[in-house]
Parts: sequence; structure tokens; C-alpha cells
Amino acid sequence: MQIALAMRGIKAGIRRITRIMRANGWLHKPHRRPKGLTHATTEIQERENLLKQNFSSDKPFTKLLTDISQIQCIDGKLYISPIMDCYNGEILSLCLRNNMKKELCIDTVNAAICRYGIKGAILHSDRGSQYTSEAFRNTLKSNGIIQSLSGVDHCYDNCRMESFFATLKKELLYRIPAYRMKMSEVQLLIFTYVFTYYNQQRIYTSNPKGLPPAAFRRLFEDQELMAA
Repeated sequence: MQIALAMRGIKAGIRRITRIMRANGWLHKPHRRPKGLTHATTEIQERENLLKQNFSSDKPFTKLLTDISQIQCIDGKLYISPIMDCYNGEILSLCLRNNMKKELCIDTVNAAICRYGIKGAILHSDRGSQYTSEAFRNTLKSNGIIQSLSGVDHCYDNCRMESFFATLKKELLYRIPAYRMKMSEVQLLIFTYVFTYYNQQRIYTSNPKGLPPAAFRRLFEDQELMAA
């Protein structure tokens, strides 16, 4: 909020902003975190988890995240499959279907391959049957993409991707609300939100100066050209 105000020429301290937001009910309540829950992990799962909750990256297209989330619409469930770049939080590709078969995830990968050079990247996901299927693994292997998998019941192993879903639902889907709309209508709104607003305009506090994801990537590319 402080960054957004500064962009509009308004200077205000964190305490003042917090006080005003609390008085108007604009602050989000922190989510409770489970305590004392431990789950056994296998040696194989440890080896296959290449990220180990390290979601930072020094350059684009090296560490990528993916997952599936469902959205209830008036005419059924819509499943969303994005790929996020850890470097800047940008959504590189996005597919939506009325089912969560492996083809949904494969098409998401192929869309990212067509738009960006992601050969050699690590793609991290959970251990859903879509991601452990032979067809999905072969798609990654044939395109030089390295697979990383979360441990079973390790919810924080892909928490940054889950955070994107929470943002999408909070800022768009719960406001529409999606459950009163047809899938085709919701699908169009999601694409517009992600590729017009989230990637291009939305303040992303993890990036320097809150730069939107696409703007931060373009800055990196410009610096690389100048250094060449």
C-alpha cells in the first residue's frame, strides 16, 4: 500500500497507513498456521525435491512452479493450471479446462515452451498423478526441463504457487463472484486479470521497487543487452 501511494505522489508512514486501514477494516487477518504437524518423508522424495522451499532465483526461466486449482462456476468446476517464474513472479502460461487430466498440465508446459526459452529450467510441482504420469515426464524430458516434486503432505513445498491462487481468488474470483457465472465468462476474466493486470500492472512487493513481474523481467533483459 505504501508503494502504491508513493507511485501517486502521496507520502505516508507505515504506522499511519496501518492505522487508517485498520480503522476502515481493510487489513487482512493473518491465517493460522498448523502447529506440531510432522510427516515422514522418504529418501526418494528428498532427492526429487530440488527446490526444497527455496523459491529465489537470480535470472528468469531457471526455477518455475506449477499446480492446479479448482474454481466453482454455475455450470461446473473450472480447473486452472499456471506456470510461475520464481525470478519475478510472472505467470508464463495458463490453461483452463473443465477437467484436471494430465493433458491440462502438458498443454500448460507446451504453452510456456512456445512463448519462452525455458530449456534447462527446473519445474516444481506436487506429486499429483498428472505430474507423475509418463506422458508429462516425457514432455519435460524431450524439452530439456528438469522435474522437481514436493514431498507428500508437505504443503509449504509449493507455497509460493499456492500464494498466487490465494491472490487470484481474493482479488478476482471472490469479488465476481465466480460461482454465479458461466465457465466461459470466468475463463475470460482470469486471462484478462493475469496477462493484463497481474503480470503487467500489479505491484509485486517481492520485486525491487514493487515492479510488476513483466516489467522486472524486461529490466533484466535490458541490462543483459547493455552488458553484451
